[in-house]
Amino acid sequence: MQVERPLRKDVPGLGEKIKQARKADGRPLTKLAALADMSVQNWYSVENEDIKVLPESTLRKIEAALGVDFEVSFDEEN
Repeated sequence: MQVERPLRKDVPGLGEKIKQARKADGRPLTKLAALADMSVQNWYSVENEDIKVLPESTLRKIEAALGVDFEVSFDEEN
């Protein structure tokens, strides 16, 4: 999966990381998806990596809903 800014960055396994964080969170997916301003179906598409390019803004909303940081950075060093 790639996360899109004006740049793209490969983030292998990001969908699985999101899925594991969701399961660890314990709240219903309907609540988490609403907090991230997305549909449950779209959330599942992210977890399953059916979406090949994820906008950075969507990733940040998922992180905020879950209260986690997936450490996706666009720093030149990375």
